[in-house]
Amino acid sequence: MPLEAIDIGFRYENGPWLWKGVQLTLSPGEIVGLTGPSGRGKTTFCRILAGLEKPTMGSVTVGGTVLPKKGYHPVQLVFQHPEKAVNPRWKMDKILNEGWNPNPELLESLGIKEEWLTRWPSELSGGELQRFCVARSLGPNTRFLLADEMTTMLDAITQAQIWKTVLEIAQKRQMGILIVSHEQNLLQKVCHRVVELK
Repeated sequence: MPLEAIDIGFRYENGPWLWKGVQLTLSPGEIVGLTGPSGRGKTTFCRILAGLEKPTMGSVTVGGTVLPKKGYHPVQLVFQHPEKAVNPRWKMDKILNEGWNPNPELLESLGIKEEWLTRWPSELSGGELQRFCVARSLGPNTRFLLADEMTTMLDAITQAQIWKTVLEIAQKRQMGILIVSHEQNLLQKVCHRVVELK
């Protein structure tokens, strides 16, 4: 039951097309890299795949079915900037449990400290916040993960720690991953194939 983007096109109102007729298939257990020059709309494409943005043309399906508008979404998106993805009025335990209740083993593997759970987002660094966003995205119903420059802002050790955990979970669950990144070393190392958005 793959995630499929079928003839996707997007443009802002009265603006030029970012792209038209984009096709992408992401199969369960497959890791695909997505690259391309800045400004080509890679983040917008991810938002469309996750159901956060409506395409101007085309459709997105999972196993041939259009994605649900309510309930836990099977396609989860982790943004590059975590502060834009959390409610600043919620403490971290509430943010973390918004979609599901992660087990302590997962939190530990992502380097999330127990004392962080009672803090506000403003009390954590960007790297600490991003760990929560990754944990929140890995719920039991997640079938496809979209990692939009997910670890770009993190140091090399933290990047390796997070990717090790995510890739192990993906392999265990046969979860598909789309990795948006300019880091060719990462893409060549972990992806089955790499596509360019033109």
